[in-house]
Amino acid sequence: MAKPILLVMAAGMGSRYGGLKQLDPVGQNGEIIVDYSVFDALRAGFSKVIFIIKEENEADFRAVIGDRMAAHIPVEYAFQRLDDLPEGLAVPEGRVKPWGTGHAVLAARHLVDAPFAAINADDFYGAEAFQKLAEFLGTLSSGETPMPCAMVGYKLENTLTENGYVSRGVCETRDGMLATVVERKRIERRADGPAFTEDGEYWTALPPDATVSMNFWGFPPEFMQDLKRDFRVFLETEAKENPLTAEFFLPFVVNDRVRAGGATVRMLHSNDRWFGVTYKADKPVVVDALRRMAEEGKYPAPLWK
Repeated sequence: MAKPILLVMAAGMGSRYGGLKQLDPVGQNGEIIVDYSVFDALRAGFSKVIFIIKEENEADFRAVIGDRMAAHIPVEYAFQRLDDLPEGLAVPEGRVKPWGTGHAVLAARHLVDAPFAAINADDFYGAEAFQKLAEFLGTLSSGETPMPCAMVGYKLENTLTENGYVSRGVCETRDGMLATVVERKRIERRADGPAFTEDGEYWTALPPDATVSMNFWGFPPEFMQDLKRDFRVFLETEAKENPLTAEFFLPFVVNDRVRAGGATVRMLHSNDRWFGVTYKADKPVVVDALRRMAEEGKYPAPLWK
């Protein structure tokens, strides 16, 4: 098969950061987090990057992010639009919320012709993750059944912030394969170790080395057909019950495929530490970590020489 493609889910960047032009640099030479992801993907052998963005952000995105990367790797754009729906269906009246990560990936269906990885734009994943996923995607052949997919898992303790709580998909594995992902929306680093709560009052401990998902997935191109089919089902069921808030999440699609026997998900473990700017107080930690990595020779400075 052709070299793998990197899909970067960035449709929420403008709203989260208050405008693309206000993106905070974390590298010594003005780099932002997604610069490092694309750089690591390029080193791992990915052939191109597809940014999934809002159409109204295209000009700003090209100027702030895409154009400087296009000198080093082919860059394409897909637009996540609320009205990008299966034939015969319409946006519910009053709906303004995006349809979720599964729909974001589906937005790139016309540009994907090879195995692909999907990541968040604002998470730092580390070089090891891209290398392992590129190696996995390079082994895929067309038409395999059940459909072979992969996920990069991280140790929970390597994905926590000191400045509040995080949401993580806690994974159960069997014989190196993903069995289930359970979303825990409030996990904190507490005095006696990581724990989660559902109500803010009662806490349940989690092992520090529990494997969690950071939304770093690998799929064959045929997975787009599963997404397309499942999105229609979602719109005709869950979205009808909660038309203004229901979201089509990528991990839920994968879970359903695994339970139905239609897919397997190889768990690829990364020992790297995840970094992200979930809270303003996280930024100095990320800046310091990336500075140390540059000093150790893991990344050039500036990144895009």
